[in-house]
Amino acid sequence: MELTVTKNELYGLIKEAVRDVLKEETFSLFLKSVPAMSKEEMEEINKMYGKPSRRRKPAFSETIGI
Repeated sequence: MELTVTKNELYGLIKEAVRDVLKEETFSLFLKSVPAMSKEEMEEINKMYGKPSRRRKPAFSETIGI
């Protein structure tokens, strides 16, 4: 079986693969830079600020008459 790929198609495939790898590596580095939080730290934060509400409130709302 023979597969024919044009130069532009090959370039596009390689470009997409490199982008995917860069995204994965960037995300991996980001996760490594975020410090871990212990249960004690989380409990202290909850005592200070309370638990976050499940429902989000809109930051801005506007009614437009038509």
